[in-house]
Amino acid sequence: MKEEQESKYVKRTQRDYSYAFKLSVVSEIERGELGIKAAARKYGIQSHSTVTGWLRKYGNFDWVNKSTLKMPKSKDQKLLELEQKVLLLEKQKKELQKQVQT
Repeated sequence: MKEEQESKYVKRTQRDYSYAFKLSVVSEIERGELGIKAAARKYGIQSHSTVTGWLRKYGNFDWVNKSTLKMPKSKDQKLLELEQKVLLLEKQKKELQKQVQT
């Protein structure tokens, strides 16, 4: 005989979700306890895009512009970029001087 295992996840069949339920799911994701797709599977939500919409609407993180947010550069990073730019400009200067001489 096979024993049936009880699922620890709640399977939902309705498509209306309460405000409290949405906030609960969003909170769980933002705390890092679940990913978006894992939350959709765990709570039986029709699609992970539904959860993404809730994150955009009710979440604290800027999910819409997450790819455009940039971390400020450290002084070392700025220095390295400036040094690379100086080397490039010196190389271009030498090439231009050669062109002028010929």
